[in-house]
Amino acid sequence: MAGGGGFVLPKARPKGPPYFSRNQVATVLHQVAVLLELNGANVFRVRSYQNASRMLGGLTEDLGELVATGRLFDMKGIGKGLGSALTQAIGEGRWPSDWQDLHEQTPKGLIEMLGIPGLGPKRIKLMNEKLGVDSVATLKQAALDGLIAPMKGFGEKSQNRMLDGIELLARFRARRRLDVGLKYGEAFQSKIAALDGVLKAQLAGSARRRKETIGDLDLVVAVESEQHEMVSEAILGLPGIADVKGAGDSKISIILDTSVFEGGFTVGHIDPNVLEAIGGDDYEQLESGGTIDAQVRLVPPEVFPFTLAYFTGSKEHNIAMRQRAIDRGLKLNEFGLIPDEKAGDLKGMAAAKFSLPATDEADIYRHLELDWVTPELREDTGEIAAAESSGLPSLLTGKDIRGALHNHTTLSDGEATLEEMADTARKMGWNWLGIADHSPTLKIANGASAEDLLSQGETIRQYNAAWKEEGVDFKLFHGVESDILEGGKLDHPDDVLEQLDYTVASVHALSKWKARDEIQNTEELIRCIDHPSTTVLGHPTGRILQGRDGYEVDLFAILEHMAEHNDEGRLKAVELNASPYRLDLDWRLCKHAKGLGVPVIINPDAHSIRGLADVSYGVMAARKGWIESQNVLNSLSASELTQRLA
Repeated sequence: MAGGGGFVLPKARPKGPPYFSRNQVATVLHQVAVLLELNGANVFRVRSYQNASRMLGGLTEDLGELVATGRLFDMKGIGKGLGSALTQAIGEGRWPSDWQDLHEQTPKGLIEMLGIPGLGPKRIKLMNEKLGVDSVATLKQAALDGLIAPMKGFGEKSQNRMLDGIELLARFRARRRLDVGLKYGEAFQSKIAALDGVLKAQLAGSARRRKETIGDLDLVVAVESEQHEMVSEAILGLPGIADVKGAGDSKISIILDTSVFEGGFTVGHIDPNVLEAIGGDDYEQLESGGTIDAQVRLVPPEVFPFTLAYFTGSKEHNIAMRQRAIDRGLKLNEFGLIPDEKAGDLKGMAAAKFSLPATDEADIYRHLELDWVTPELREDTGEIAAAESSGLPSLLTGKDIRGALHNHTTLSDGEATLEEMADTARKMGWNWLGIADHSPTLKIANGASAEDLLSQGETIRQYNAAWKEEGVDFKLFHGVESDILEGGKLDHPDDVLEQLDYTVASVHALSKWKARDEIQNTEELIRCIDHPSTTVLGHPTGRILQGRDGYEVDLFAILEHMAEHNDEGRLKAVELNASPYRLDLDWRLCKHAKGLGVPVIINPDAHSIRGLADVSYGVMAARKGWIESQNVLNSLSASELTQRLA
């Protein structure tokens, strides 16, 4: 498991050969090659396993058939010894004893170190022999003590890179971003839902609540009791399972890897500023071989709504719901909503037969005299009281989005042209699109000069005139993402900014802003907001999820100051940056902005045509923040937005 803390030999499938999938066998061959290298094996033996892993990984023929017919031995790179070992594993479900010994006897700390980006078995072996480094912890201490740099072939750069890699690995293992966790969860959910005997399969947990980061995945599966064993075995045979931590008729604990994605897993285009913060190429290396833990719970259909609600959480929401049940003489848990006098001392499924009936979650809430609460709101932030008084918001949906203002083209650091971005937005059904390329100060993003920016504006005006003449219901708005400079100033002269439709003012010089205190940063942002050309405050804290914390700032004071401007008729909107690497404004503050009447603009900060779709993550975060369509600029028509920007 690359990046997952250790190598494992997968457990055999329960029903007959082939006992292991092509991907599992290719992965194990790769692991054996690495372990052999860690143990100082002959280089030619190591290479034979590496070659076999690559060959089987790209195999299109059925591996079980190759073994059954003996044709496996005819394949290039599969000698008699390796062919016999693979035949035993695939045909009998037993990994060779020497492979098992390698996995069991190689120090776990050495295997753990393999998860550090850019650190291979040769260097690990050398540091182990010379310095006694035998774990990530001892490696970190050796690097901090300056013991690695003097070694031949290493140096100061290598030593610092190892420290950076250790920090990145720790962040990577803690939790996964929403977009990554959802991709794993939805891919596996769709595979389970297609199995015979499965009546319903649903993601639960923080993924269902659309938290910005996700720990383990939880999936709840409705299955008739007599089919639990059959479905459990079928799930264990699905592709994408790197390891089985535990399996029974009602609960399966597994580790998923990237082979769960049929088309492969890619992180797509990442803007350079973000990529640098999350670890650059090292991050992409970790992600390409990443894993995520998952728990699958198989329950009878009548229990499904209760189990789904329980494992959706949050813990705080569940506590509030359980207390409400207790107040009504009921016991609420993952098995049902059970009257106290009937439950007695019974537990689990024995007590579930006395539960009040529920065909879905809405019935559970109805029994407790509440409106159904959408999963995104289940964070104990007032949703119970709102559900009691029919005061839950009519939350924003993807269908309400008609455009977004903060997007980039090849004029700065985007990978798509103005024409390609506009064409994609139209195909998405949007009525308008804003283009806001970077300003000159941000060198890493190839910020546009004033001359180039104004030339882009002329092109946009020509397109808009042509579309209007053709009766096409689409408009481009022209803006800029301006760096916020010293004293709250913007990055272009006022006479340039006045020719634009809007300005997104953003902080990018994070080192300077993080070196100052909250009061200074807040005052600086207020001065920038007061600038007549500032329309939108972009990614207000500058955070990169799992990459860096934002700078210190009093966003309550910022939002209150923006509210004063809006009360006086000057549009000042706060961005909810929809990039899954940011999701900034945090959803917890969206409700406050809404209460103050500060307009929110959900922007994908797209640097490619694919990036425009990231607006969906912004919608998820906005929903968690109680945002409705009337609270966002995205729901306005092109003509309405034109009036607001004026």
